[in-house]
Parts: sequence; C-alpha cells; structure tokens
Amino acid sequence: MLQTLVELERRREAARMGGGQVRIDAQHKKGRLTARERLDILLDPGSFEELDMYVEHNCVEFGMEATKIPGDGVVTGSGTINGRLVYVFSQDFTVFGGSLSERHAQKICKIMDNAMKVGAPVIGLNDSGGARIQEGVASLGGYAEVFQRNVLASGVIPQISLIMGPCAGGAVYSPAMTDFIFMVKDSSYMFVTGPDVVKTVTNEVVTQDELGGAITHTTKSGVADLACEDDVDALLRTRAFFDFLPLNNRVGVPYRPSSDDPERLEMSLDTLVPASAAKPYDMHELIRKVADEGEFFEIQPAHAANIIVGFARVEGSTVGIVANQPTVLAGCLDIAASKKAGRFVRFCDAFNIPIVTFVDVPGFLPGTAQEHNGIIKNGAKLLFAYAEATVPKITVITRKAYGGAYDVMASKHLRGDLNYAWPTAEIAVMGAKGAVEIIFRSDIGDKEAIAERTKEYEARFANPFVAASMGFIDEVIMPHSTRRRIAVGLRKLRTKKLENPWKKHDNIPL
Repeated sequence: MLQTLVELERRREAARMGGGQVRIDAQHKKGRLTARERLDILLDPGSFEELDMYVEHNCVEFGMEATKIPGDGVVTGSGTINGRLVYVFSQDFTVFGGSLSERHAQKICKIMDNAMKVGAPVIGLNDSGGARIQEGVASLGGYAEVFQRNVLASGVIPQISLIMGPCAGGAVYSPAMTDFIFMVKDSSYMFVTGPDVVKTVTNEVVTQDELGGAITHTTKSGVADLACEDDVDALLRTRAFFDFLPLNNRVGVPYRPSSDDPERLEMSLDTLVPASAAKPYDMHELIRKVADEGEFFEIQPAHAANIIVGFARVEGSTVGIVANQPTVLAGCLDIAASKKAGRFVRFCDAFNIPIVTFVDVPGFLPGTAQEHNGIIKNGAKLLFAYAEATVPKITVITRKAYGGAYDVMASKHLRGDLNYAWPTAEIAVMGAKGAVEIIFRSDIGDKEAIAERTKEYEARFANPFVAASMGFIDEVIMPHSTRRRIAVGLRKLRTKKLENPWKKHDNIPL
C-alpha cells in the first residue's frame, strides 16, 4: 500500500511540473504565470479539485508516441470564487506550447458538460499555440467539439475567457463565442492569421500586438472587454467580476449585503446637467452615485465610449447599467455603440439581470461612413435587444432623447416597466433649431422669426411634460431622488413575469 501511495504522489508531481522546470522558468521570464499558478490566484485557497490530471495524448505520428506528458497541456477541474462554484480550464504553455490535441479538447469538453449539468459558470484561461499540427484533423475536430459546447452553453451558464498568451487561428473562435473576454497587455493576442501570413497575402507589415493585442481588441475591434496590466491583475479583476454574475439562467442575481441606504438622496445630481444644452457632463458620476457604495464594473470602457455598459448593485443585487455618455460624440448612437450595448442587453436578459438605462441621446450619428457600414441594421440590433428583453427595465431620461434614438433606449413603447425623466429632459423628434428650419422653412431668411419660432418650440417641447401627458413617461422625478426611485422600482419588479411568443429562436439582424 505504501508503495502505491508513493507512486501516486510521484505521478501527481510529474503532472504538476507540466513541461518541466526549464519551460516554467521561460514562462516566468515572459512575465507570465503558469497554468496552475493562475488557478491558485483565481480560485479560493484550497478549493480547486482537478479532473483528468493523468490524461495523455494518443498521437503516434511524427514520433509523438515517445513524448507524453500527463495532463496534455491543460489543467481542468472546478473550484469556488468567494464560495460560489465555477468550472475552469487553464491551458499550460509549458506542455507542447499549450497546443490543443484531441485529448486536450476532451478534457475541456468534460468540464463544460459538467458545468451544464449542475448550472455553474465556466472560466477558460487561454494560453495556446493553437491546434496540435501533429494530430491534424483530430485536433481540428477537438476544436469543433469545444465550439459546439460554447454554443449550447450560451445563455444557459455564463462563460468567461481570459486570454493570457497567444490565441491564433481556430483557437480564437471559442473565446469569441463566450460572454466576456479579458486580455493581458503586452503578453496576449488574438488573430485568425498572424503577421507573417498578413504580410504574404496583403503585403502589410504589422506586429502581433498591433494586429491582435489587448489594446487593439479593447479599443478598435471591440472583440475583448478589458485590457489588464498583467496576469495577476486579470485574475483578480475576474474574481471581482464573477461576483456580479448569476450561476446560471434559472437562478436569481447574486446578493451582497450592503449598508448603503437605498433611500439615500444625492443633492449634487440636481446640478449635474449643465444649463447649456451644448455642454457635456460625465454620466459615470450619475451611475456611481446611484450604485451601492459607488461600485461600478464597466465593460469595454475603451471601445465605443459614447455608450457605457457594466454592472452595479442596488440594495445588494446586481443590475446591468446602460448609459449614453455626453462627453463622447455628444452621446450619439453609432454602429460600434449599438453593437456593444445590444450584446450587453441580451446578456442581461438571458441571465435575468434587471436593466437600468440612463438616457441622454441626441440621435444616431450621421454620415456616409455610418450609412455605408450599416448603421440601419446595426442600430436595429440594440432596438431588437431592448424590445425582446423581458427582465425588469427602468429608464431615466436626464436630458436629450431625440428621434429614433429615444425609441431605441428602452422607451415605454419597447415595454419599459418604469420610465422616468428629470425636469431637464427634452423628448422630441429632433432639436429645436433643426425642427424649426423644417417646419418653418419659408421663414429661413428671417432670423428674428426663426429665433422666435425656436423659442416657441423649446417652450413647447424642450421638457418632459408632453411625453408625460401621453403616458410615455411615468413620472418626472427630482434628480436627487434617482437612487431611491430605482431601488423602489426594482423591489416592485422582482416578481415580474413576461413571456415572448413561443419560437425556436429569433432572427436578430446580424
């Protein structure tokens, strides 16, 4: 018996060492942690239970049968984050460069299947050179098996991808189908084809970082949600982020006890909106003053910054926040903002997270670039997302709500449950100047007449009371009472029940 125990420990130690000390040291020299070190930071101490520690590849081509390392380049299992169950896989770059083999894929598929059975999220720590070339189509089949599970799990359990090293070729599509992607600056990248192929095909010279680094994907492409400073920062931020998410689509949002009074009044909000309609203000101030303890976890802060999305808590429970940002493009909706917010709204709806929307939107961004790149269809994505959402929806219009953008931003007409407006709100088809120039185009040459007509239009429509008189606004509220109104509204809506007509699935304008 003693000899058997010694052999067990020997095998465990061999698996823990991955590709060996030399490769572990090489990983550290790049500023990266090993697969197991990452799990030690991500999960609660002592909570990780590993599966398939001794799995080896089954490849006999190109001399591979002579090189077998237990675990086969990925560490899989389950653990807890602040006491809540999560399934994880962490690719080990020290073993065959973290490349995905048939058995490697089977390990990932097993923990995804287990997560679906019990209703727990999956977090994938990606650090892989891609498909294991020696295995050919078996490796490609392994990727497809993972992809299939990503799709079936979508909207059932939250899926988070951390890109902590290379992620190229077919490897990028699994993270792309998960709900959130966090990357690490200067050490992680994602692209379908690398710089060498790009140079060969298009003659462009580009670095890995410029092509698919963390900054590129969190600013330009919008593929990733956060760019973190290093491995430790990414893992700690994932722990904080995980606390906002429900475990699956059948349970309620997580609750964290809060001492922040839901009745708290914020008198400073009464002067947040400037007197001049042309002057911007930072919507983050409103969000943080409404949220418990001022805590707000923003998603994609560097991409399409004209709209803000992220998670906060009100009375201890998670809410999704969507807000126009007047300091960027005056808060206009454009293609990137519509896609960013539309996807976020659909995530919240899939996982029963109430949505609070703060509106200050002058309309959709005009221009040939927007029209030619499909603002119509892309803008419709956000409209579609809000319209199909059945979770509690509370909307607060702070200033402008013009044109079709008024409709899109969780209006009463899209089944908004509680639609509030501040006294500073202006709800109209367009701004006063543009409206007057259309309605009274015969007076265009008469500056005095136009000025007088503009004043009349502003007096008539530059307020929330016309919409309120039609029932499109439930109440005109004092800005300082916004937190209290939202807290009371969410309390009332906890038992909301609303179902869309039966369908196999919808056909959102992709």
